[in-house]
Amino acid sequence: MTSQVSNAATDKISPNLPLTDEQAQLVAHIMAFTEREIVNPGPAIFTIYGDAGTGKSVVLAHLFAQIQAAARTDTTTPLAGTENYFLVNHPEILKVYKKIAGSQAHLFKKDFQRPTSLINQIAQGKKQADVLVIDEAHLLLSQADHYNNFYGSNQLTSLLQTTKVIILVFDETQVLRMKSFWTEARLEKLLAPYRQETYRLTHQFRMQASDELVAWINAFSHGQLRPLPHNVGSSYDLRIFTDAEQMRQAIVKRNSAVGLSRIVSTSGYPSTLDGGHHYIQEGRFRMPWDQYNYTSTPWAELPQTINEVGSIYTCQGFDLNYVGLILGPPVSLNAHNQLQVNLDRYTDVEAFKHRADLTDPTELTAVKKQLILNSINVLMKRGVHGLYIFAHDERLGRYLAQD
Repeated sequence: MTSQVSNAATDKISPNLPLTDEQAQLVAHIMAFTEREIVNPGPAIFTIYGDAGTGKSVVLAHLFAQIQAAARTDTTTPLAGTENYFLVNHPEILKVYKKIAGSQAHLFKKDFQRPTSLINQIAQGKKQADVLVIDEAHLLLSQADHYNNFYGSNQLTSLLQTTKVIILVFDETQVLRMKSFWTEARLEKLLAPYRQETYRLTHQFRMQASDELVAWINAFSHGQLRPLPHNVGSSYDLRIFTDAEQMRQAIVKRNSAVGLSRIVSTSGYPSTLDGGHHYIQEGRFRMPWDQYNYTSTPWAELPQTINEVGSIYTCQGFDLNYVGLILGPPVSLNAHNQLQVNLDRYTDVEAFKHRADLTDPTELTAVKKQLILNSINVLMKRGVHGLYIFAHDERLGRYLAQD
């Protein structure tokens, strides 16, 4: 994509962005798939696989804009008059898409929904859906969640029962909670009975970093710690800090210069959804966790959030220009210089809610550890132009800081 610095989240996934040849061909291929399958008994599914930053959302933005233009303006297409929706199970990302809709001729804000809302409206006979485009499908609930008014067993299963065509993007390394626990194998098993096609995006667009650094992050998020590569990319800024306050000051400078630069952190610090302020403290550094964002503006675009610490729940799916990451107590370095995941130090109690289909203690432990590593993967890949890291564990910090 482009290497220019942007200070608006909508600039990162707008359907006005230019596509690469590969992306344009993929959009055209999925449009042909959709027009072919919409006239057949449903459902048919097109799955796009890809790691964080591989351009999945940009492809979907272009695709949905074309689908809605065809549905609303072209009487010669099989899509004419169809009722179609774009779903994402993340309130902050949904705000970005709704903001984009306001500037596009054939996109309406009502086209963009959270899955539970659409599922319940379809069940009540208030809506129907012909084509669904699902961003961040790895966030779909895979068990009931009464807190979010979902009473089915699996959101994707519910949607498959009511729709003709579904296009979704999926990345198992961004699964963060038990209630939305997925793997590629689980997804493939669920979709096996249906007509489907798949495509895998591999090129990293978000991070202006070297392939070596991206590979290092991927290894880290699978529990493998290696020395940091010397080549991180000529236009990418990687820094390791042993003082969290110094890192904060560096991010504040970046934010003043180019915007969209924020401090984020893993779990492992006091945090309760009670409306109060809960602080992360590391030496001289003391800042509150992000607060629930009731505005229509994404969290990272609110000026005051430079004084908050972002979490996976405010940052997942977003492009920041520079990100300062606090690796909290759940991850450390053991005496053998191996990465260690400490389940007892993870404070996000919602992440590990019980699942009846995970009964083997060994498997359950492995899944929980991978969810923590997935959260680190998500946070490390937020920065387009730079990643700054501070580790709570001193041994890990020293290891990362070694030349």
